[in-house]
Amino acid sequence: MKQMTFADAEYAGKRKQTRKELFLIEMDRVVPWKGLIALIEPHYPKGEGGRPAYPLMAMLRVHLLQNWFGYSDPAMEEALYETTILRQFAGLNLSASPTKPPFVGADGKLTHPAD
Repeated sequence: MKQMTFADAEYAGKRKQTRKELFLIEMDRVVPWKGLIALIEPHYPKGEGGRPAYPLMAMLRVHLLQNWFGYSDPAMEEALYETTILRQFAGLNLSASPTKPPFVGADGKLTHPAD
């Protein structure tokens, strides 16, 4: 996970781990990330000739979050803004994110909200 912001550090000191957070910690440990990335990477856009592509790992993690928690596209976007643990799991942060975070389209393809 990335370096914590001051807000994240303050929040971390005032709470207990939730079931969702414990689940994500476990998934981070057991999902074969390197194997999945190796399977997807040859088919993932390189960001040539258009908007730069989001990092594949972040997109994969957002896709899995949607599947595990049943988020619709708009709900996933909102959850990424509202929930620190989801942003941390996806490897996103508000200060470095584009105007809208990545999400999975209705067709199941990893996409950008403006596409």
